Amino acid sequence: MTSNCYIIDSSSLIGLNKGNPIDVYPSVWQKLESLINRGSLLAPKEVLFEIMDGDDQLASWAKHHRKLFVEPTPKQLEILKSILKDYPSLVKEHRKHDADAWVIALTIEMAAQKSLLTIKRIVVTVEKLRGNQVKIPFVCQKYSIEAIDIIDMFRLEGWKF
Repeated sequence: MTSNCYIIDSSSLIGLNKGNPIDVYPSVWQKLESLINRGSLLAPKEVLFEIMDGDDQLASWAKHHRKLFVEPTPKQLEILKSILKDYPSLVKEHRKHDADAWVIALTIEMAAQKSLLTIKRIVVTVEKLRGNQVKIPFVCQKYSIEAIDIIDMFRLEGWKF
């Protein structure tokens, strides 16, 4: 039996909140909370920092869902350095925080963990694979990691709203 664990980027949550605001679409956010509570939706702590840059309803929601955000580990830092050595343009210099490489590093670290269950680690991002543009899906492909958008995550989970 395979279960999915999703590692989500900031842009997915920010975009979801813009199109489906927390106060207008609470059922969408309750479904996300159910994934968070069972440990099936995670994000690196750097995603929290990106979300907190916008002082809005999503920032408030994120503060109340700290279980979503995973503290960096020495192994993640090691993986991150390797990713950035091969794909330095993944980091945008003009940003105060840039979680993209952290999302991939967390996914790689988790995929290497042994478990009695088969757990598929999937990155959730709004970014799309576009040729050789160094974005999350491109780097994920190089590491054999599946990258999907949030609507595809809803479909995999069988959610209807």
